[in-house]
Amino acid sequence: MALGPRLEFRQAQSLALTPQLMQSIRLLQLSHLELNDFVEAELLRNPMLERAEAEPSAGLAEPSDAAEPMGSDFPQSLEIAAHLPSAEAIAESFDTAVENVFPEQPSLNGNGAAGGRDGAVDWSEAPDLDQFLTARPRLSDHLQRQANLLLRTASDRLIARALIGQLDEAGYLTAPLESTAEQLGTELADVTAVLEALHGCEPLGVFARDLAECLAIQLREADRLDPLMGALLANLPLLAEHNLTALQRAIGCDREDLLDMIAELRRLDPRPGLAFDSGPAEAVVPDVFVRPGADGGWAIELNSEVLPRVLVDRVYYATVSKRTREPGDKAFLSDCLASANWLAKSLDQRAQTIVKTAAEIVRQQDGFLRHGVAHLRPMTLKMVAEAIDMHESTVSRVTSNKYLATPRGLFEMKYFFTTAIAASDGGSDHSAEAVRHRIRQLIDGEAASDILSDDTIAALLKREQGIELARRTVAKYREAMNIPSSVIRRRQKRDLATVA
Repeated sequence: MALGPRLEFRQAQSLALTPQLMQSIRLLQLSHLELNDFVEAELLRNPMLERAEAEPSAGLAEPSDAAEPMGSDFPQSLEIAAHLPSAEAIAESFDTAVENVFPEQPSLNGNGAAGGRDGAVDWSEAPDLDQFLTARPRLSDHLQRQANLLLRTASDRLIARALIGQLDEAGYLTAPLESTAEQLGTELADVTAVLEALHGCEPLGVFARDLAECLAIQLREADRLDPLMGALLANLPLLAEHNLTALQRAIGCDREDLLDMIAELRRLDPRPGLAFDSGPAEAVVPDVFVRPGADGGWAIELNSEVLPRVLVDRVYYATVSKRTREPGDKAFLSDCLASANWLAKSLDQRAQTIVKTAAEIVRQQDGFLRHGVAHLRPMTLKMVAEAIDMHESTVSRVTSNKYLATPRGLFEMKYFFTTAIAASDGGSDHSAEAVRHRIRQLIDGEAASDILSDDTIAALLKREQGIELARRTVAKYREAMNIPSSVIRRRQKRDLATVA
């Protein structure tokens, strides 16, 4: 076969993911907080973008003379204020200085006025109200201050700092002491000694390795860690199972003493670290509002308050491009204009896709919105994607980190996608979430003398709603909802009846 150059033409289809297309896909899955951060970065980077200011609400009335801050009652307020005692008079009545009674009071000059020229009050130096807002202290800072007072040497304080850094949000020590000693290059006995000293820190129970030790630290400080209580802490698994009969035999006490000790344990804090600030809490803001419509249907409205709005400044581009002579500068301006146009288009496309997807979810889950969780229909990404003529991956990105505000409450869009459970009588399928809700209803309504087993629940579901589930499936759903087994529930309700 002879080798030689030749020309060939081939026709093929391929998907080219340009940077702009990848950006549009990425914008779909961002939450409104992440989207606002992204747009803020683009506004700083791209001079062709500017933020679109929100238009004033048409429902707000124009200010009138009748709404002036100094109304007819203002002279009377001045007259009342003139007879109030001064700060100096109030401080003198308490036999103390002004700054002790009014710490926010600015220093007074000899004329009794705030320090300004000619005795005038300099309100520009007044403290900001935000300075008086207090935040919850962080657990690490709170413990570090106590460790500096408890420990004498710098090496012990270094060990304490390492142990504080290994605490989880609940205040438990997560790393083994051996690894801490090896990491710091010290003896295990030194780390153990520092840990024993830190057990006295507030809140009591921090630096514990497990639940039993956490409760023991609090009981020891209250002088209630006697041998019986220690035996109870050693048998916490039996207490979790509410097997009080076996617990009595293991501890060697009567039923009344055991109930008293259990009541004392319930007054303790199993997670002492949660009382401190572990980070800023962010409120969930809905992306779409679903309200009853005038025609009996549902009105879908995008929450425009949380969506960033940008404009492309074409006037600025025209002005600057006329004065630009360098090819590199012209290319930069063209790239910025193209990027700005694409971002504005991508934001608009993202909003339309969210509304389109939310409308289809509401259409398919009309029964849930009107009648509750029991009427939640099984729904998959494929069902929504086919209805709105989009790909499943697009629907998956759109529904990630997005929330619907409905008359039934605030729900993540992913909540409405549940698997289908076939009906044994040939009827319509049931949603897995609706089945879990029915299982919880049956368990909540059971009597203390008639605890429902998993087999009984499965039989009730089949008889009432034609839902055929295996016993192990009922057990899986029950455990996912953190509901104990029928044996433990029977013990719990029997103990509650004994206490009552």
